[in-house]
Amino acid sequence: MSITFNADEIFEMAEEIEKNGAKFYRTAAKNTADKKIKQLLLDLAAMEDGHLKIFQEMRKQLTPLEKEQLVFDPDNQAAMYLRTMADGHGWEGKKNLSESLTGKEKIEDILSSAINAEKNSVVFYVGLKDCVPARAGKDKIQNIITEELGHIAVLNRQLADLK
Repeated sequence: MSITFNADEIFEMAEEIEKNGAKFYRTAAKNTADKKIKQLLLDLAAMEDGHLKIFQEMRKQLTPLEKEQLVFDPDNQAAMYLRTMADGHGWEGKKNLSESLTGKEKIEDILSSAINAEKNSVVFYVGLKDCVPARAGKDKIQNIITEELGHIAVLNRQLADLK
């Protein structure tokens, strides 16, 4: 069975991932006493807000045809990535990561969860990049992938410093 999306739906998923990421980081920051970790989480939330604005702007640039036309994905690879990632980011009745925070998590657990979420975002955006034409901002997707990889590095360094 083939799963297809139009560009508008793909950007909607990307926007949801960024909203969920920012919400997770803010919730985790609120529940963290360590000032350095709190600031790191708030900085990451702000970066996710920036990504959201980029995706919203890219979505506004879509033509009516692109909003209707299904993404060309003859091998169904990008669609499989996108569906898997959308399913794992609070879509279709599933809880998003911020809703699972109780305030009792160890900093290590929060950082590990954030690393996994960032990795999942990278996989989603790699699939997204293959579906976005150059004129619609494909280079911006690559920039966001690079930033998300940077988030993973920062989080990994912070986690290593705690051990």
